[in-house]
Amino acid sequence: MYYCSMYSFETNVRVRYAETDQMSYVYYGVYAQYYEIGRVELLRSLNISYKELEEMGFALPVVNWNINYKKPAYYDDLITIKTTIKNLPSTRITFYYELFNERKELLNTGEVSLVFIDIKTGKPCVAPNVVLDRLRDKL
Repeated sequence: MYYCSMYSFETNVRVRYAETDQMSYVYYGVYAQYYEIGRVELLRSLNISYKELEEMGFALPVVNWNINYKKPAYYDDLITIKTTIKNLPSTRITFYYELFNERKELLNTGEVSLVFIDIKTGKPCVAPNVVLDRLRDKL
């Protein structure tokens, strides 16, 4: 694995009523969706889309997901999702997350690891050059 001088991207999402539980907190399972939003938008900021990766013959299944809750988010909160890649990927790519509310309070931290899979063989493979090149450009 090669060291990358961290690339981060921030995006926002507003909590919808349907994403809350009876305690008026964002339901814990919704954070996986918020993390996906952060991941997709970080890649989009590099001019890479999941759709293009799939068309090139790559899939990216999640192999690990960790979260550390600090404070709850509530209905109608505007959440900032800060997503960071700390290392250039090989067969695995790990995204790190920090979610903040509008008062800049840290709500949670987490990380999600995905593996590049060759769609034809179903086996892990090295990250495509387009991903590596675009990340290297951010160094």
